[in-house]
Amino acid sequence: MPRNSKDKYEQSSFNADVTRKTQAYQLSEEQANHKKTWTELEITRNIRNLSSNLFHMTHLTALILKNNSLLRIPPDIHRLVNLRNLDLSFNKLRSLPSELGDLIQLRELNLNHNHLRILPYELGKLFNLMILGLVGNPLTKDILTIYSEPNGTQKLLTFMLDNLQGMF
Repeated sequence: MPRNSKDKYEQSSFNADVTRKTQAYQLSEEQANHKKTWTELEITRNIRNLSSNLFHMTHLTALILKNNSLLRIPPDIHRLVNLRNLDLSFNKLRSLPSELGDLIQLRELNLNHNHLRILPYELGKLFNLMILGLVGNPLTKDILTIYSEPNGTQKLLTFMLDNLQGMF
């Protein structure tokens, strides 16, 4: 009987290992064939830079990059045209690319707890944005005053759009 138990254990161990390897292979094969079946991606673990490959994942609707050490977001972010949720909270961002304003499908943009002092006026083009997180940033008094008002997100976006239009 002990031998039989051992065989069962080894067999289940083997099956689990094969399953893991098969899943890893399927994921690798899926990536190699550029078949994207998932729409959300979360990257954490204190990363400092983003791979340019990330911006080829145009199918993404949610990108969670919170709790990292990102100093900047590349302008290529504009390629993620289907994003509805972008979480950049708890990073070390000092500025944002104006190309964020091209993500017109965005509904949620979380920028809480970074080092942002200003925001690009192009954010005013985010007409679908409903939630904007700015807490914990050393933003200018003008921006914080508008943001803290009732319906502050919409008022801030209007302010940003008005200033953007004034630039042309």
